[in-house]
Amino acid sequence: MHLLPLVAATFFMVSGGPYAIEDILGGAGFARAILILLLLPIIWSLPTALMIGELASAIPADGGFYIWVRRALGPFWGYQEGWLSLSASVFDMAIYPAFAVEYLGKFDPALTAGRRGWMWSLAIVALCCIWNLWGAPAVGDGSVWMSVLLLSPFVVFVTLGFWHGFTLHPAVQWSGPASSTALSTAVLVAMWNYMGWDNASTVAQEVHNPQQVYPRAMIVSTALVTVTYILPLAAMALAGLGVTNFETGDWISAATQIGGAGIGHWLGWAVAAGGVITGVGMFNALVMSYSRLPMAMAEDRMLPRFVARRNSRGVPWVSVILCGLAWALALKLPFEKLITIDIVLYGTSLMLEFVALVVLRLREPALARPFKTGNLACACLLGLGPAALMIYALYASRTDEVKLGGESISALLFSLIVALLGPLLYRFATPRAGRNREIPAPATE
Repeated sequence: MHLLPLVAATFFMVSGGPYAIEDILGGAGFARAILILLLLPIIWSLPTALMIGELASAIPADGGFYIWVRRALGPFWGYQEGWLSLSASVFDMAIYPAFAVEYLGKFDPALTAGRRGWMWSLAIVALCCIWNLWGAPAVGDGSVWMSVLLLSPFVVFVTLGFWHGFTLHPAVQWSGPASSTALSTAVLVAMWNYMGWDNASTVAQEVHNPQQVYPRAMIVSTALVTVTYILPLAAMALAGLGVTNFETGDWISAATQIGGAGIGHWLGWAVAAGGVITGVGMFNALVMSYSRLPMAMAEDRMLPRFVARRNSRGVPWVSVILCGLAWALALKLPFEKLITIDIVLYGTSLMLEFVALVVLRLREPALARPFKTGNLACACLLGLGPAALMIYALYASRTDEVKLGGESISALLFSLIVALLGPLLYRFATPRAGRNREIPAPATE
């Protein structure tokens, strides 16, 4: 993959467009939502992107963040990194097919009624696994044209919103719900919508000139995601649209209102189609990312060796199939509050990556770093913002519960139980005696 496909794939791994930020707007109002979406990239996304830019350019190996943590902290913590990421993927990946199916149902509820919704979700899992067997370039190129398709209606949406604002001068309702609960929910949803920057690192050996491309891709993707979140909200505000009870799926009604009697109907359908594309595109890009983790762990003998088998295109086909089966089984799990669990598990693995950044600076000062985030003090301070947000997320979600088999359990306790399974499972792993993997030479044409 070159720069543009990597940016597009990262865009889907993190965002997939303005979809799923509706609850931020509904919980915070225009002014607070835009402020949250402006501050989160600075505190949460940019430090992560800089960390990934340095480590991916220094150690561009398939397996990405798992390789970095293992190299810095040893096999035990490397295994925990892989476990936390893969267990988080179960809750994360269950969301996207359902998201696509929800928007598909906007065309005709009968399409997704009853078992049909689950069948559509299963079809998306199968489609994306087959797509991934064609290799990372196929996924990257597909991400490019899918991102163009899903963002095109929002280009029209933003243009019309700003036009209405500048010509009709409607009353702008900047304020919104002010309860602390709604605001906390908005922050947590925003964190979730800005998660996943490190996922692109797992396919480093399949990226052209990763030492230069990764840092650029991280910075460009951060800017792209932030812009695609903020501009539609600003367009809505300037057009005078309200935010009362604005929830997931309401972009369609907003597009219909902004488009008016002329193109409102068609713009609404285009936005609905974009929602389907978002769900498929995010799942597809994340299959590429997550499937490289079991492969890298199998190469280190932490999983059976056959999991690392690749096809003629270099794709770990056994890992793709096994992950696809696990995600298919998770489609009907009766979990609620998936975002809370995902944030806790993902956030813990992310903190290990920031620790690895500092440890590698201390242990391997001579390691070639084509991109560097600054001196050692900068590297140490880089993770403070994400750590502070993680502490806030834990506090804000302390009362959240998940339903399992009809019983309720604290989401934080459930996340802790899942995380603690990692050290137990490590006892059954037989990691290869610690050795640093060779750093691949930059890919050439």
